[in-house]
Amino acid sequence: MLRLGLGGNWWGWGADGGDGVGVKGDDAMVGRRGFTVWELAALVGAVGVIAVFVVVMFMPLCGGGRDARDVVSRAHMHSLALGAANYAELNDDLIFSFTWPHAGHGRADVPSGLKEMPFDPLGGSAAQLQHILQRGTGRVRSAPGGFESAIHPLPRSVIWAQRWSHVVMLDTFTDVQPEPIAASPYDKDLQHWQEDPLSYLRPGSGVPYAEGMPGEPGWEVSPVWGDEAVRAMWAFGSSYQVVPQAWLDDEDPVYVPRAESPHGMRLVGEADAPLGGRRMSEVAFPSRKVFMYEEFDRVNRFPDAMWVGYDDAVVNLAFFDGSVRQERVGDARSARDEGDADRVWKQRYVPLDGFPEPLGGLGEEGALDLRFRWTVGGLKGWDFGG
Repeated sequence: MLRLGLGGNWWGWGADGGDGVGVKGDDAMVGRRGFTVWELAALVGAVGVIAVFVVVMFMPLCGGGRDARDVVSRAHMHSLALGAANYAELNDDLIFSFTWPHAGHGRADVPSGLKEMPFDPLGGSAAQLQHILQRGTGRVRSAPGGFESAIHPLPRSVIWAQRWSHVVMLDTFTDVQPEPIAASPYDKDLQHWQEDPLSYLRPGSGVPYAEGMPGEPGWEVSPVWGDEAVRAMWAFGSSYQVVPQAWLDDEDPVYVPRAESPHGMRLVGEADAPLGGRRMSEVAFPSRKVFMYEEFDRVNRFPDAMWVGYDDAVVNLAFFDGSVRQERVGDARSARDEGDADRVWKQRYVPLDGFPEPLGGLGEEGALDLRFRWTVGGLKGWDFGG
C-alpha cells in the first residue's frame, strides 16, 4: 500500500464528465512516462520529511502549533500539485478529473451491483467515484456490515467534479481512501470524518445535514443534502478545491456560477456535454494561474474561518507550475463574465450546514467577487502578478 503525501447548480438539479483516462488497472492508459510510483513516493516522502523538520525546528519561533499547521497545510498542497503533475505525465497531459464515460467503458463491475455504464457525464462521474471508493474501502453490500455501511449508488444530479475530482488522481497513486493529505490540519471536521467515515450514520457527527435541514434561515437548503449516499461522501472530500476551469471548457463551459450561492452552478450548455479533458499544456501562465485553493482562511482567522470569497481572506494557493503561495484574495484579478466584459462575476456566500457563517451573519446579502475561482480567459488567463 502506497501512501501519497503526509498523512441549473453545483448539484446540477435536473441536469445530467468527460473523456479521458487515469484510473487504475485495466482502465489506465499510460501516455508519456512520468515518475514511477516508487519515485513519486520518494519525492513525496522527502516533502514530508522537510515539512516535519521545519515544523520541529521553527515552531517555537513562529508562535506554536498555529504556524506549524500552516506549514503542513502547504506541504499537503505541494504534494497534491506533485501528484497532479505526475498524473498528467502518465495520462497524455490531462488535468485530473472524472473520466467516465469514455471509449471502452460499456460496463463497470462495481460490487454494489452496478453493471451498465452510464453514458451521460454526471452519471459517469457518479459511477466512477462509487467504483473508486468501493474498491478503496471495501464498503460493498456483500461485505461485513452489509447494506448500511456500503457506498451506495451516487445521484447523477451532483456535479461531483467540484469537490471530489482529487479522488481520481489519488486513486492512481494510493490505495488509501480517504487520504489524509486531502484534509487541512485546521479542518478538524474533515479529519474526524476521515478517521471515522461511518460517523455520518450517528448523531453528533457534524456531517452536513446529518441531523436534517437547519431550521434557522440563511443556510443552504436542498433535498439532495439529505441523501444518505451524499452524506457518506463528506469523509472523502477535501479542504482544497480545484478551479472549475480544470474540468470545464473555457469557451463553452456547460455550467456557470450561480449568483445566489457558491454551492451551485447554473446549466447554460448541453447537459450531456463532456466534462474534463483539459490539458496542462493549455495553461498559458502556470506561475500566475491558480490550480487549487483552500476553501477558508483558517490560518489568519484562527480559531474562526473566513470563506475564500472575501477580499480580506488570506489563503494558501497551489499554482499550475507546482508552487504554493499564501496570497490575499483581494489582490487577485477580478472575475468577469466572458459574455459581458463589463460585468464582474459575483456570488453570495450561503454556508452549508455546519460551515463557518458569513462575516455579516446568516442571511448576509452582499455579493463577492469570484476572482480566481472563475478566471478571465479560463486556463489561458491569469490571476496574480499582472
